[in-house]
Amino acid sequence: MGVWDLLLVGLVMLFGLVGVLVPGLPGSWLVWAAVLWWALKDTQPVAWGVLVGATVALFLSQVVRWALPPRRLRTSGATRRMAVYAGVGAFLGFILIPVLGAIPGFMGGIYLCERLRLGRHREAKAALRTAMRSGGSSVLAELFTCLLITGAWLGAVLWG
Repeated sequence: MGVWDLLLVGLVMLFGLVGVLVPGLPGSWLVWAAVLWWALKDTQPVAWGVLVGATVALFLSQVVRWALPPRRLRTSGATRRMAVYAGVGAFLGFILIPVLGAIPGFMGGIYLCERLRLGRHREAKAALRTAMRSGGSSVLAELFTCLLITGAWLGAVLWG
């Protein structure tokens, strides 16, 4: 697979990661479709392994999301700015503390956004709790899965 094809797959994955945070966009399906496209074009067995792993991970993510509270973030006061902070925090956490850092990074992003908006620790902590109970945990599960799949793809491309 050529460099331009890999770049396009990466861009579709990035768009999918953003889509997880934006209601109405099929973020996880875009990430999976990008891995499928890559696996169909690449002839190495590792590509098919990543595709199978991505499929299983997304299936398990959907099961976990069904068990969590439904997404009612807008009614709880969540804003696009909060989604950006949470997404950037999850991404930075994923990079700084590989894989597991996405969880505290996501929550830290929400906390930082609310701390800047509200100005006090107690109110920001309460807003973080409200956001996580109102569907933030569902968004976190989907985002974490997509970051995991993207990381597996990137690892397979760079070292495969």
